[in-house]
Amino acid sequence: MTGLSRRQFGLLAGAAIATLAAPSIVRASGVPKVVVLGGGPGGATTARYIAKDARDAVDVTLIDANPRYTTCFFSNLYLAGMRSFESITHGYDALEANYGISFVNARAAAVERDAKEVVLADGSRVPYDRLVIAPGIDVIHESVPGYSRQAEEIMPHAWKAGPQTQLLKQRLDALEDGQQIVMVAPPNPYRCPPGPYERASMFAHVLKARGHTRSRIIILDYKPKFSKQALFAEGWEEFYPGMIEWYGPDVHGGILGVDPEAGTVETDFDTFTGALVNVIPAQKAGIIAREAGLADDSGFCPIDAASMRSALDDNIFILGDASIAGAMPKSAFSANSQAKVAAMNVRGDLVGSKIFPARFTNTCWSLIETDNAVKVGGQYAPGADGIASTSTFISQIHEPADLRKTNAEEAVGWYQGITADIFGA
Repeated sequence: MTGLSRRQFGLLAGAAIATLAAPSIVRASGVPKVVVLGGGPGGATTARYIAKDARDAVDVTLIDANPRYTTCFFSNLYLAGMRSFESITHGYDALEANYGISFVNARAAAVERDAKEVVLADGSRVPYDRLVIAPGIDVIHESVPGYSRQAEEIMPHAWKAGPQTQLLKQRLDALEDGQQIVMVAPPNPYRCPPGPYERASMFAHVLKARGHTRSRIIILDYKPKFSKQALFAEGWEEFYPGMIEWYGPDVHGGILGVDPEAGTVETDFDTFTGALVNVIPAQKAGIIAREAGLADDSGFCPIDAASMRSALDDNIFILGDASIAGAMPKSAFSANSQAKVAAMNVRGDLVGSKIFPARFTNTCWSLIETDNAVKVGGQYAPGADGIASTSTFISQIHEPADLRKTNAEEAVGWYQGITADIFGA
């Protein structure tokens, strides 16, 4: 493989904090307690880096309602039949065995900030000195008229990986030639900006591989433009000519609603019918953060860009998709990068280890066809108005096939590296 290895990913993602591997620990009486809510790229990484670098000077508890974590990133490759579901699902055994983290498989029902306790669904309480919240997103069903929790069983969103992802694949695999897919793409801000368009590419890959030459994919977008648009448009024309049609609001005039039973999406322009309708609604921070009073009117959580500390509670850190992270996109790479900054600041708070200036990084790869991937990314640092971009890069149109193949290999190496970094495997 010519792409990123696990070691190369670690060097890239951890360069900003490489000097923190062996902090100078100042022990206090008793052992401070850190509780982490959410076992994804943000939460599990934070738990691991606190436990790894503070050793036995901090007691770390990781709480998640699911016993295993299915990644939203790379789930589009599962839809395309390029990955198994098991390959995108990860457990927490290594975090417990290798780093002494206590994993609690339970739903966190509330955060009592005055008491500094997390209340679990069974009523038990977990005290904390510092709390890290990385709950991901909740979808706003009502942002699309006619959509609901019941409707998602007919028109899956699959923007929270797990059973919804499996349901979407079942619906995709059941399509017959000539049947149409309709996607409703979400408004900003949302998890993984290029994700819907990579998904459309993988839908087309499946249809093309099965010889479904009469099927079409219609994307109805709330946004007038989207991430990597020129690159996707180039790829769709090259690999799937005539199969994918994208309509922005200037064409469809507005999404008026969906009818799950009829399989339709109504717009000012027309009513679109799909044998498979993939509705991706607007999003907000996970409910535990919102109900703790840590979100603003946007539905997401303001943070201090230098530390990922909540702007509303000094004892709480919020990262990943739930945070308002300025110029950083909502991605797994971003959450993993933010987690290391949060972990550094938690250790600084509790054991007196040195805090270095925050630096962040992100790259998003998108597969358009087998061995053809494009990427976008950048470096970030705290700015006057939040996390600010300091440098960026993006793939270019008309790139040679071998470069696009290298990008695809790089993405596989990144996945292996980041999941090892998150789950300690």
